[in-house]
Amino acid sequence: MAPLSNQGETLDRIAKVIRSKNAGPFEITFDVMFDDAAAYRRVKDSGVIEPTRIAAAYRIPLADILVCKPFDAALAFKITIRRPVSSGDLMDNDVYGCQQHVPLTGILVPAVS
Repeated sequence: MAPLSNQGETLDRIAKVIRSKNAGPFEITFDVMFDDAAAYRRVKDSGVIEPTRIAAAYRIPLADILVCKPFDAALAFKITIRRPVSSGDLMDNDVYGCQQHVPLTGILVPAVS
């Protein structure tokens, strides 16, 4: 797939799967998975999946990023954040946490030089 520009590609064009789900009633976990080791290394080496960028993407305090780390053996990243409200709360708009991955899709991964 051709890059969007000479600036790079968005994460959703590189990763095989980007998903979210509850990790209990007070946390949401995200998986960013790759089916290609080179694509995984490209994203990992770029450093774009890191707590500060995730906090900015979700407009949450850095302290609400509980996990943000790569798992080389699985060619994946695991991210876990505190939910803004508990699952099932009156103000909750996604009880299962399955629609919360969208901000990750737009993370720009720099082009390989």
